Amino acid sequence: MPELPEVEVVKRSLTNKVKNLIIKKVKINDDRLRYRIDKKILRKIIGLKIKKIERRSKFLLFFLNKDLVMLVHFGMTGKFFFINQKNIKFKTSFYYNINNKEKIHDRVIFFFNKKKKLIYNDVRKFGFIKFLNYKNYNNNFHLKNLGPEPLERLFNLIYFKNYIKGRNRVIKDVLMDQKFVSGIGNIYANEILFLSKVKPSRKVKKLKDFELKKIIHHTKEILENAIKLGGSSIKDFSSTNGKKGSFQQHFYVYGKKRHLCLNTPCRGRITKSTISNRATFFCSNCQK
Repeated sequence: MPELPEVEVVKRSLTNKVKNLIIKKVKINDDRLRYRIDKKILRKIIGLKIKKIERRSKFLLFFLNKDLVMLVHFGMTGKFFFINQKNIKFKTSFYYNINNKEKIHDRVIFFFNKKKKLIYNDVRKFGFIKFLNYKNYNNNFHLKNLGPEPLERLFNLIYFKNYIKGRNRVIKDVLMDQKFVSGIGNIYANEILFLSKVKPSRKVKKLKDFELKKIIHHTKEILENAIKLGGSSIKDFSSTNGKKGSFQQHFYVYGKKRHLCLNTPCRGRITKSTISNRATFFCSNCQK
């Protein structure tokens, strides 16, 4: 599943492609995504312009005129393809293998002016597209309980301490809880805790202030670096410019079971365990 950096990369590349384009037609090949697409609202967006695209947590929000917002979540395998006026296809994809059968998974096609198209493709159909009213879109149940964005100032030591006070949860679970902080998933939680030298199974109530500060610092550092590097390509992620994400080349622990620890001067080996049914990688020697 794409995490904050991958969705942010898609947001930025799609903004350059579709901002200010007008929707001329929408074709639904399959409306049976996680939630059925509201065909009545789809008819209402004909003639509307895409004013801007924003990201909130792992969601994309397309702001249209006439107070409509299109909310998109990619699920496990959702992705957008952009086709320009020369019929050249640009990929903006996450976990999938390219093959000549990919068209059978095109679920929704948006036709724009200037002969451009945007295709929502989803193999497993766990993603979704919803339409919200601009005046109260933040109250939608997908968005209203989200925690602060990790790259913003609100994600700080005071907030962290207040949130974990009296809680008996483990730190990896808390980092991946979207009500605590938005956009962090399994991959980046592993990397953040490794650089912070905090064991994923540590109880949050036992963490010291200096450890919380390290987690906050490395959260911002890792996510910013991942965005700069185009995200992580576990199978084949690339932006709409065709550039593959390369952050996976900088993984310290994720997927590196039995590899030597890269922390200096530690020479332990990476261990794999399971926390909340998710693969967890850490160094049992230097992560305490």
